[in-house]
Amino acid sequence: MLTSFLVLFCFGCLTGVTTVLFGFGGGFVTVPVVFGFVVATSGSDAMHVAVATSTAVMIVNSVSATLAQARAGRLRRDYLWPLVLFIAVGAVLGSLLAGLVPDGVLHLLFVAYLAITIVDGLFRSGFLGSRDRAVPPRPLGRATTTAGGTGIGAVAALLGVGGSVLTVPLLRRRGFPMADAAAMANPLSVPIALAGTAVYAFGSPAVAVAGRIGFVDLLAAAALLCGSLPAIAVTKRVTGRIPDRVHAVAYLVLLVVVLISMVITGA
Repeated sequence: MLTSFLVLFCFGCLTGVTTVLFGFGGGFVTVPVVFGFVVATSGSDAMHVAVATSTAVMIVNSVSATLAQARAGRLRRDYLWPLVLFIAVGAVLGSLLAGLVPDGVLHLLFVAYLAITIVDGLFRSGFLGSRDRAVPPRPLGRATTTAGGTGIGAVAALLGVGGSVLTVPLLRRRGFPMADAAAMANPLSVPIALAGTAVYAFGSPAVAVAGRIGFVDLLAAAALLCGSLPAIAVTKRVTGRIPDRVHAVAYLVLLVVVLISMVITGA
């Protein structure tokens, strides 16, 4: 048990770093590690528990990072609102749908989502190129804000990944520097985390396991947060110092690492 806690703590530290640098909120790190943790222990509802615990951790991480980014002046209200409202609507729909999807199917969807995102970032123009802060970003269209926001919330809540992997590329292609796009992803992840956690916490697992509220594993969440919160406090000091293109490439590299880990653990 101590070994498991220490492993989760270390990955929690990584979660804190990725929350600030990439806007992940924790999803793309916590889902694979909690999935592996559950498979190695109880084994029941592994993917649902991983997604549920990820959303619970994401609430704390995203709020903490949002406050830090707001103090740094990286948040743009004219882009966040009303996009965050439609993301919240989609998050409720996605969370409800997740309870109807079999565990194995949810795992396959997560892997497919990662693969599509990586290919899109590599081969579609607008993500990897450097941004000039002197050039103002282009505004979001109405369709992007409404239908796009609802879709982002639904997919992100279904897979427990926040929304950064949809919102960061979206904002990059509107002209945002990587540091600012990642910063904006944090407040946009909060409604997804809240909706997902509420639905999963009141869900009914196939097998009741001590230490869980619904599908949310309290031990795993606590260990991850013990590592992530101090890491957020430290990492926020280096945000913006990384060259923009290097920052974007690192984002895709991390997704590749997560994809490989999910394929291995699910094999």
